[in-house]
Amino acid sequence: MSNFPQVIFALVLVLAGFILFKRIRFLRRNILLGKATKRNDEVAKRWKTMLMVAFGQQKMFSKPVPALLHALLYIGFLVINLEVLEFILDGLLGTHRVLAPYLGKAYVVAINVFEFLAFGVLISCVFLLYRRYVLRLERFTKPELKGWPRLDATLILVIEMVLMCAILTMNAADQVLARQAVAPYIPLDSLVVSSQIQPLLQGWSTEAVLGLERGAWWFHILGILGFAAYVTYSKHLHIFLAFPATWYSNLKAKGEMQNMPEVTREVQVMLGLNTGQEPASNEVGRFGAKDINDLSWVNLLQAYACTECGRCTSECPANLTGKKLSPRKIMMDVRDRAEEVGKSLDAGGLGCEDGKSLLGDYISKEELNACTSCNACVQACPISLDPLAIILEMRRYVAMEESGTPAQWNSMFQNMETSFSPWKFSPSDRFNWADKVKAEENN
Repeated sequence: MSNFPQVIFALVLVLAGFILFKRIRFLRRNILLGKATKRNDEVAKRWKTMLMVAFGQQKMFSKPVPALLHALLYIGFLVINLEVLEFILDGLLGTHRVLAPYLGKAYVVAINVFEFLAFGVLISCVFLLYRRYVLRLERFTKPELKGWPRLDATLILVIEMVLMCAILTMNAADQVLARQAVAPYIPLDSLVVSSQIQPLLQGWSTEAVLGLERGAWWFHILGILGFAAYVTYSKHLHIFLAFPATWYSNLKAKGEMQNMPEVTREVQVMLGLNTGQEPASNEVGRFGAKDINDLSWVNLLQAYACTECGRCTSECPANLTGKKLSPRKIMMDVRDRAEEVGKSLDAGGLGCEDGKSLLGDYISKEELNACTSCNACVQACPISLDPLAIILEMRRYVAMEESGTPAQWNSMFQNMETSFSPWKFSPSDRFNWADKVKAEENN
């Protein structure tokens, strides 16, 4: 029976691993529902961008206060989880603080660092909840955040606070037991943060303190494993996907729009500029995007990486002037549609052929038409996600497949086709104004 806790822990670990494996496989399949695209150019620049933007949080610091709070959470998440490795070893081996004898005084320093970061995470979570529910920043009150998205953001902060309290409580009880010479607990000199909790345990029996320590230990590690699984269903999936999403981000100049390969190929054939890249068949593919399978897999990856912070929407000129467009909602809609299609496929359903589509059932033409293509959303995003790329692909479908653009746009398109400008006058008259200015100067 002495090995019973280890067996239970091993079973829990295997169960958590299985859940994570299934969910990761589901996410990978959903992302690969998108069209193939190559984003492997400028490798050195991509690595630098990922390290600076995703790892270094470079773009977060345009707003120092939330950047500092996020940095505490981020660093705390990275560093404190190193201690989880020891938790797993202890759980499997039936030991207690298995690394302490090997690290000596460095172990005490490490635990103190973990505790300071845990306290920092607690403070950050309190302030972030204050910003959401007391200050009620406008970007946290938009319609797309009602219901589950709002609850999800709150749950993440509350769970992190509870987990940090658990680890500090565990350390406090651990040291009370060490002073009582209860095996196998060992004294760690002074733990600055958890030592403030120890007076609350005065008068407790040894059995009660032991129960508290073991309960906090199990609560923390089970909470960590449960949190890891929960994150894959949450907007906080960006913790992991921010890195590949940033690596595969668009490195071209913000004002450069990507041409449609299908159109480029057809124009090259018409002009006799084709270099042997004939289409595989006479059938022309769909222009633009109606559903997620018309978008690229990079678009879907970025949709899953969105943290719903709303910085894109808060900078969007269309949204600021009261129009329906919200770049954050665009990313959320793409992700929600991918989830719907994925679940349909897993259930033996029709997937993208279920009679619904991203255009119409999730994103309206009104939203697409409101976009000014200014790239403010891309610039504002902390991890350089690109809602504009999705909007442009969907708007191309509306224009080229449905001829559904506003009448004023059609007039502009026709003028550009015939007169090479949005205005209806002969190209030969384009510089008449300059001749007039020159004549006035000569006079």
